[in-house]
Amino acid sequence: MRTGREASAKCLLVTDIDRGGAFAHLYGTHQLLPAAERAMIRGFVLNRFRGDARLLSPGPEELERLTGVPTVAVIPMWRDHGLPEEDGWFDDETRGELEDGDGAEGTLRVAVVGFPRISNLDELQPLGRCPGVRLSWARTARAVESADWVILPGSKHTSSDLAWLRAVGLDRAILRHAARGGRVLGICGGLQMLGETLEDPAGVDGDARGLALLPLRTTFERAKLLRPARAQFGATSGGWAALANAAFDGYEIRHGRTALLEAAGGDTLVALRNQAGEPIGWQRHDVLGLCAHGLFESAAVMTRLFGARHRPLDDVFDGLADHVDGRFPPGFLLALGQGL
Repeated sequence: MRTGREASAKCLLVTDIDRGGAFAHLYGTHQLLPAAERAMIRGFVLNRFRGDARLLSPGPEELERLTGVPTVAVIPMWRDHGLPEEDGWFDDETRGELEDGDGAEGTLRVAVVGFPRISNLDELQPLGRCPGVRLSWARTARAVESADWVILPGSKHTSSDLAWLRAVGLDRAILRHAARGGRVLGICGGLQMLGETLEDPAGVDGDARGLALLPLRTTFERAKLLRPARAQFGATSGGWAALANAAFDGYEIRHGRTALLEAAGGDTLVALRNQAGEPIGWQRHDVLGLCAHGLFESAAVMTRLFGARHRPLDDVFDGLADHVDGRFPPGFLLALGQGL
């Protein structure tokens, strides 16, 4: 409530009714607030409700009798809001692993490797909402067998996630997928795993042996690199030819510094550069690795790869605002904001 106190705000107390015990949570929280903060609460909101709101009675009425605070809105459960989620993302529709025959004919089956220390999953959300794409976890070797694409996303601890990959047999499954011509995409930590070696003289992440699908060496440094990236593809080929010369705005956040090995053969291309002209992506056959995040958040990239229009985040917020505003009494939120 500190922000509310500083702004002398009129506040709403919101609970997730899908978790259960919503009325008890609202009453208990209200009673535990200091008197001055309790006086700032002007309404209760029940969020993520499934069913007919009329069946909630007499709960809201009893809560108001006990606290003097009305329940001013019931917000229905809405899964397809389109907002980026945190690292635990993937809703019920994408939770299962791919099976043979999954998806309609022509559906692109994309398996995202579900590392224990996975990170930056918000950038994959546009894929999960893209028509013609079936996105799913891969936590077992079997989950990769039916995939058209395999994506190795970011990782909070690359060497540990590499060890897990080998322990469950996913390393061999990914190598078989690449050998039969399946597309593989590694992003940041995923790119580092696709290389030959991971070296850690600073003691940040740990030494490790990569999957050797790209002739790269990653060296971990103590200082984390964090910067925006205006990324530009070069002459990509094969399964990634649609990305040739495309540009997107992304970001880099990593301890690892990745470079092409001197002994690399001519079959490896510098696929991506940042605005300074530095290589931040490489391709060999249908294996592509990128240091930059944000590929699928680009409308231009989504159009090139899937012919799909990417929904801008501003549109997502507008849709969510309409969804919420329509559940309050007319003019209620505006009156709160105007201090009436």
